Amino acid sequence: MSDHVLRREQWIPLDLERAFDFFARAQNLQRITPDWLHFRFVGEPPGAIELDTRIAYRLRIAGVPVRWHTWIAHWDPPHGFVDVQERGPYAHWRHLHRLERRGDGVLMTDVVEYRLPLGPVGRLVHWAVVRAMLGRIFDHRYEAVRRILTPAPEPQAPR
Repeated sequence: MSDHVLRREQWIPLDLERAFDFFARAQNLQRITPDWLHFRFVGEPPGAIELDTRIAYRLRIAGVPVRWHTWIAHWDPPHGFVDVQERGPYAHWRHLHRLERRGDGVLMTDVVEYRLPLGPVGRLVHWAVVRAMLGRIFDHRYEAVRRILTPAPEPQAPR
């Protein structure tokens, strides 16, 4: 069903429940999305995400305004969830957020399966523009998650 897959992993020094709680709050999506996408919720964001939650937002891709509607199609706390694009720029978008205990923290895995519209033209646009843009978006997410969820080191006493 999808032409392309983006996969990212990140270790987070939190317990599983706290990590899941962060990703299960819609308002945190805005915190980890790059400013250059001009992400804004349409209406009030849901207080808590759960199965069948729908989230509407708008953003700008290369300056073009886009409305995006997401549906939470699978919900498995605290191990993950799946959001699916119901309306937006892709012909298909399915984003798995998986969380697993690893050592003293959590391994978060994002797996995005996607396809652009317009057949061969969409595949060309993917290789020319979209692949790199999604890479930048997920690089930003990685850094934002690290900055927000990694505790600051405790100050060392002078010796």
